[in-house]
Amino acid sequence: MITLTNLSRVFRTQDVETTALSNINLTVKQGEFVAIMGPSGCGKSTLLSILGMLDSPTSGSFEFLDDDISIYSEVKLAELRKSSIGFVFQSFNLIDELTVFENVELPLQYLKISKIERKQRVEAILKRVAIDHRSDHLPQQLSGGQQQRVAVARALVSNPKIILADEPTGNLDSKNGDEVMTMLRELNREGTTIIMVTHSEKEGNYADRLVRLLDGQVMVDKASQVSMPKDMTDEVA
Repeated sequence: MITLTNLSRVFRTQDVETTALSNINLTVKQGEFVAIMGPSGCGKSTLLSILGMLDSPTSGSFEFLDDDISIYSEVKLAELRKSSIGFVFQSFNLIDELTVFENVELPLQYLKISKIERKQRVEAILKRVAIDHRSDHLPQQLSGGQQQRVAVARALVSNPKIILADEPTGNLDSKNGDEVMTMLRELNREGTTIIMVTHSEKEGNYADRLVRLLDGQVMVDKASQVSMPKDMTDEVA
């Protein structure tokens, strides 16, 4: 699904040159759950931005579904991003003035999906993440865990090829954090490809694979040694 080859990202100002990523080689297959970990400043956020087509590499190639998109125009990247990628952020990024239903519906409006189909898809995805009983509520009427469920529903409603999660439990207490991670793990088992940036070793254990960065380079890329087994995720739920 994703292949990065000798990918680098250098930020330049008039006086300073900073290498955020250096010769990254990474492959993500369809259906994987990958956790990207490392200390602050290691390049995690930059890598996620490039994977999400919000930033472009300085050099190297980025293949997405066998196409090298590192040479795509901004317009073409935006179209691909809207149709193929769902984002889940630490801060939820819900619109306070819109109901749960309306927040989740928004990406479909950008894709010019008909009103009848929007209704069907939103209702189905809200039920899938177990937040359909709150569809008429505003975000501030929900708990943090419920808000993150809405954010996950919004990410999934357009049937993306991949979910990118940036510290998805960073603003949650441990109980709500466990519930969100269990939900992501279940979605992955249903076939959703997930790439997650996290500082948490506990959250990293929900993934099948750990990629550890240091100073903009991949230092470790291996299967999770403590990948959360099914019976354990059932207990967390």
